Amino acid sequence: MTPPSKHIDVQAASRDLRMRTLSFMAQPLDRLIYLASTRDYNTGLYHHDGLASRFSEEVACEALADGHREAFRQLLTSSLEDIVAQLQGYMECSRIDPLDFIAAWRGLKPYRVVVPAQTDAVCAEFLFSNLKVALAILESRFRRTPPAAPAASPHRSPGR
Repeated sequence: MTPPSKHIDVQAASRDLRMRTLSFMAQPLDRLIYLASTRDYNTGLYHHDGLASRFSEEVACEALADGHREAFRQLLTSSLEDIVAQLQGYMECSRIDPLDFIAAWRGLKPYRVVVPAQTDAVCAEFLFSNLKVALAILESRFRRTPPAAPAASPHRSPGR
């Protein structure tokens, strides 16, 4: 069982994380990607120098994991329309050509590594499905070409 003081420290670290870092990220997708990037993919442990210096490595790790799970839940419960908007916003911040971004996300599937550990497989697949649909919607928007100019009608000869 977790000692009460540790739980209080994790709550304080979570508040600190939200106030100092996550408050600058308006969307759950941005927070999910950021928090996943603080996780060591070899150990599954999270690391944040600032939090660890104010609290402890263990408390910082738990606060980051809690924030990661929260961002995942928020994105999971977002509407498809909202996920499309979040993905488009993230894409625009990347300053990569939209079609190149979409191709990279389709090929590399980076969204598969941002899921928190011990996430229910059905929930993860549901999010992956929504992100794939969001990518398809964005691709259809960016592949649209302007309507072609109407073909010139043949000139009629005077007498016809």
